[in-house]
Amino acid sequence: MAEKIIAGKTVQVDEEGFLVNPDDWTEEMAPELAADMGISELTEGHWKVVRFMRKDFAEKGQVPSIRRMKNAGGIPTKDLYDLFPEGPGKKASYVAGLSKPHGCV
Repeated sequence: MAEKIIAGKTVQVDEEGFLVNPDDWTEEMAPELAADMGISELTEGHWKVVRFMRKDFAEKGQVPSIRRMKNAGGIPTKDLYDLFPEGPGKKASYVAGLSKPHGCV
């Protein structure tokens, strides 16, 4: 595993840059991770997605799907694509410090 310094903290990342241990994530890391995904500013909409994903992951033990974010999180699919273009599941998971969702390429 590779190491990376994010927001002053050394963490292990996989070959695509996803955090190996979700418990290493802090909110201070999110802006840097977002910048890696081409997102220059995290809005309240981004934070709603990230916080839902973190909470759902803690409760269920798996990264929520786009469908789950829509149904359980109340986040419209269109909003997800507006906030995290060209791969909202993958990009949102990355910013939230979670692993890449199953089925993402």
